[in-house]
Amino acid sequence: MYRIGKEELDELKKVIDAKKLFMVGDPAAGHQQEVVRFEHEWAEKIGVKHALCLSGGGTAALVCGLAALGIGPGDEVIVPAYTFMATASAVLVVGAIPVIAEVDDTCLLDPEDFARKIGPNVRAVIPVHMVGMPCDMDRIMAVARKHKVKVVEDSCQCDGGSYKGRRTGSIGDMGGFSFNDFKIMSCGEGGAVVTNDRTLYERALVYSDSGANFRPYAKDLAIAPFLGFQFRPSEIQGAILRMQLQRLEGILADLRRNKARIMAELKGKPGIRFMRSNDLKGDCGVTVGFQFDTNAQAVAFAKAEGVGGGLPINSGKHVYYNWDPIFEHRVGHHPEVNPYNHPKNKGLRTEYTKDMCPKTVDWLSRTVFCGVNPDWTEKQLSDRIAACAKAGRAV
Repeated sequence: MYRIGKEELDELKKVIDAKKLFMVGDPAAGHQQEVVRFEHEWAEKIGVKHALCLSGGGTAALVCGLAALGIGPGDEVIVPAYTFMATASAVLVVGAIPVIAEVDDTCLLDPEDFARKIGPNVRAVIPVHMVGMPCDMDRIMAVARKHKVKVVEDSCQCDGGSYKGRRTGSIGDMGGFSFNDFKIMSCGEGGAVVTNDRTLYERALVYSDSGANFRPYAKDLAIAPFLGFQFRPSEIQGAILRMQLQRLEGILADLRRNKARIMAELKGKPGIRFMRSNDLKGDCGVTVGFQFDTNAQAVAFAKAEGVGGGLPINSGKHVYYNWDPIFEHRVGHHPEVNPYNHPKNKGLRTEYTKDMCPKTVDWLSRTVFCGVNPDWTEKQLSDRIAACAKAGRAV
């Protein structure tokens, strides 16, 4: 989260004064409808017909998206080797098996390896728009449609980003977003799932609300409510998110302006090579990516005074071989609900090795990410540019 303040406090006061914090309520009785209004506003922002706000963050969004698509035991879902473990764990929550694919020089899902990993049991793919950068959705969608594979976009680190004029999350069958404390806009913890398909929306809605059968909206559903989970957000989350949404375009504009300036002033400088982008204009601007010929050069650049960079390979949690519970099949509270033990998953690709994605390890080891702040002063921005130029010359 980059910005928060009086507007959020003022909107929260309305909710607290109304004494109606549950998301379902009658506006005629003073209910503020914060969650409902946010859902409509988010759907309009992303350019989709339906949006569902959730309390469980981006993980809940991905789980609801997969559940809506009917993904479950017997199915495989392709996920990239560079992402937070939640992308893969969401697959396991619905009973399916994650299959790990390589990333390319953009540090995002490699469309070619996605195609290679297609098998008879692959039902879905989750391209992840990491650190505000959009995936190559044209090629990913082409492969998916050819093989009749569903697409759930993980846009958790790309709130408001776009790809060739379309917001990320709106291109696939379902799109998931995160609003936790580390994201572009935040209510501390929360998420949203979006789609243009009414049936998928209803299935996600019912799955997210264990009390769906008793809600006023139940009468409008075309599907029969089934027993799901409890990912309902509160009106407090809705109030904060509505004000955060009003800040979003300003945050993105400032991030993109600062990133563009960094790249413009460093372009052509000795030792400087930017990582390839699938759509630089649609990139959220949260990170400038540099790439080098060797890991030693990347390390030296990242450690140089004033650069403030880091290698994605050293994240400690976003590289596939960091996912110990998945590698060791430690899933669920009971062996009988562990997808790796489910009879329908016998024969699927359930075994993983630390060296299974060498291209991913290579790219992540030679890439440096430098975070961008939308509120940098002129001096802070100039100092960062000068430090990167100096470090580039040195390597």
